[in-house]
Amino acid sequence: MTLRYDTISFLSDYGLRDEFVGVVKSVIRSISPAAAVVDITHDIAPHDVRAGGLALARSAQYLVPGVVLAVVDPGVGGTRRAVAVEVGEGTSVLVGPDNGLLAPAVAMVGGASRAVELTAERYHLESPGPTFAGRDVFAPVAAHLCLGAGLEDVGVPIPVHSLVPGVVPVSRTDGDQIHAEVLWIDRFGNLQLNLDPTELAPLGDALRLTAGDIGRNAVRVSSYSSLESGELGVLVDSYGLVAIAVNRGSAAMELNCVEGDSITVEPGGAAPATPVQVQPKRSDELA
Repeated sequence: MTLRYDTISFLSDYGLRDEFVGVVKSVIRSISPAAAVVDITHDIAPHDVRAGGLALARSAQYLVPGVVLAVVDPGVGGTRRAVAVEVGEGTSVLVGPDNGLLAPAVAMVGGASRAVELTAERYHLESPGPTFAGRDVFAPVAAHLCLGAGLEDVGVPIPVHSLVPGVVPVSRTDGDQIHAEVLWIDRFGNLQLNLDPTELAPLGDALRLTAGDIGRNAVRVSSYSSLESGELGVLVDSYGLVAIAVNRGSAAMELNCVEGDSITVEPGGAAPATPVQVQPKRSDELA
């Protein structure tokens, strides 16, 4: 069988404890058995649309052209639209809820060429209830797109500018201080900030980081191994953004941070030396 798309890249907040991921993948296989399903991640925090959108954006340029199925859908069963968004003039199609989840990835690959609302129920599963759109709407539509269904088959056109935008915070500069935000904490405890490396250039290599009431000195480095054990470093991560790391440790624990927290970055310096006064021995202590 020749497929229009042979790969579905799948991201969700379903986790792996329940049967949700397995059921969605089985629905896909029952419709389009030749399509490969690549799991991006299913460990997005429940209902965290922003985290899901950022993970999708980080992944977008590395995903195999095809269908992207993304489900972080706290508004499931409500008024939010179910959509399919074409990018690259048909190179790929993103399928999911219109709640801002898809927008960062769409922007990352150059914007949408077309979009539809998924209104064609013949491409959906019959549903006993409206709360599992990943199984009943998004998965079957993704599978049918692989088989050759066009956007005009699965839904009605909607203006691409009407899609809900993603929320990506921007940094703020105040004098020689940069106020940044933690976008992502990976499993190693590295903190990715919403900073381009060029923003740090004026601050030098010795930095001061403040998160809440915790302040720490840090140094700019090019790799984790450039840091001494336990030393806090600032470097460019694999996605080209500024990250904070501890060699073989957790920067998140060091700064007591979670995603969404604010961090101030400013010029630092060597820790001030503590003056040491040498007192001459008294005459009765001299040998």
